Amino acid sequence: MSQELQVKTMAECLANGEVPEVLFWVGCAGSFDDRAKKITKAIAKILQHCQVSFAILGGEESCTGDPAKRAGNEFLFQMMAMQNIAVLNGYEVKKIVTGCPHCFNTLKNEYPQLGGTYEVVHHTQLINQLISEGRITIKDGGEFKGKRITFHDPCYLGRGNNIYDAPRELLSTLDAELVEMKRSKANGLCCGAGGAQMFKEAEPGNKEVNVERTEDAIEAKASVIATGCPFCNTMMTDGVKHFEKESEMVVRDIAELIANAADL
Repeated sequence: MSQELQVKTMAECLANGEVPEVLFWVGCAGSFDDRAKKITKAIAKILQHCQVSFAILGGEESCTGDPAKRAGNEFLFQMMAMQNIAVLNGYEVKKIVTGCPHCFNTLKNEYPQLGGTYEVVHHTQLINQLISEGRITIKDGGEFKGKRITFHDPCYLGRGNNIYDAPRELLSTLDAELVEMKRSKANGLCCGAGGAQMFKEAEPGNKEVNVERTEDAIEAKASVIATGCPFCNTMMTDGVKHFEKESEMVVRDIAELIANAADL
């Protein structure tokens, strides 16, 4: 990624005497999951197109510790957090953008009490700001022009941090029809991946949560499920596969939709 998009690390910036405006926190999914890497690249393309000065930690970035904390291992979480805070404070980081609501929530709300206080924004918030400033132009809607798009609210973005408008404002810039699922915003339904559930077997029951959530999207007659979280993206994609709707529905992160519509 760094070669193709020429993304600098904080260490490289420090060596060159540069101070980037924003640290892009890539996250574990965005770094290692093949599907989520595409979201990471879409965010990086948008930032570069808008000439936002940014850098990544690269090999110095470690998991925020969110899964450990949600699974009940507070000691491990604090160890991981303290390590990250030492790195972030060492580079005197002021502003962080992340493509993952789990990272966003942890960096924004959990790190300050451990000595890591930063301005943390979700990528939908930053991209929305860039569009409102006229730094990126949506052309004709790209391949999703005229499609029915529904947005699945990530728990840690919506109910966790009350961010509902930015993603929808972004989607409204597309030449498409934004439709809401019957359960949305504060009444949205979890995809089933949060709280470290992504990494364990499902609880006993008669239906997977992501399957029920995908039913909501099917009921809304959406042809595109927009997400703002790599975990949600995985769960909703699996839900679409469960119903064998791959030819009728696609799951895309909002950053991918904007990058496509701006022809980046």
